Amino acid sequence: MKILLWIVVAIVVIFAILGFMAPKDYDISRSIEINKPVEEVYPYLTSFENQANWSPWDKKDPHMKKVLTGTDGTVGCVSAWKSDSVNVGTGEQEITKLEPNKRIESELRFLMEFPGMDPFTAVSKGYFNTDEISNGTKVTWGIESKYDFPWNIMMLFFDLEETVGADFESGLNDLKNVMESSASPEPEIEEVAPAEEDATPA
Repeated sequence: MKILLWIVVAIVVIFAILGFMAPKDYDISRSIEINKPVEEVYPYLTSFENQANWSPWDKKDPHMKKVLTGTDGTVGCVSAWKSDSVNVGTGEQEITKLEPNKRIESELRFLMEFPGMDPFTAVSKGYFNTDEISNGTKVTWGIESKYDFPWNIMMLFFDLEETVGADFESGLNDLKNVMESSASPEPEIEEVAPAEEDATPA
């Protein structure tokens, strides 16, 4: 009986130590420079429908089921997805804040399912920053979240910086290729009617 008690105590102590050592939040981001003005890049990023052209998860499962609720590219619009691929999963993304030509914020809600446990939803914040630079636009794609004990212990066994960072890099490279291969709209030229000559004789 005493041996069993010491085993339980040891397990509790180990979990406590791991919980103390494990990170409780994360902020993963990657950046790329796109040779297009921010006035073109920003509205393209706000559209969920455009994500099919460059998102790394659309590439992993181009046949995932998607449902769009609300007006695309506006605050409150929700894009929900469901995939049989473990690399994509099930969840939804809602646009929560827009700062024109500067920042896009969204709430990501992932359905988490583990054997022997009831499914639950993990919530993270996604964001895009768009900064005007001399040769176009610098786009930063990031995600941040917090994990309470004991879920933060999982962070010790999953390298999110590497796995999520690799997906971001892949998506940003595809975004750059898509945007730079598209023609920019021609500038509007306002036609000015020639001034009428004064017909009054001198």
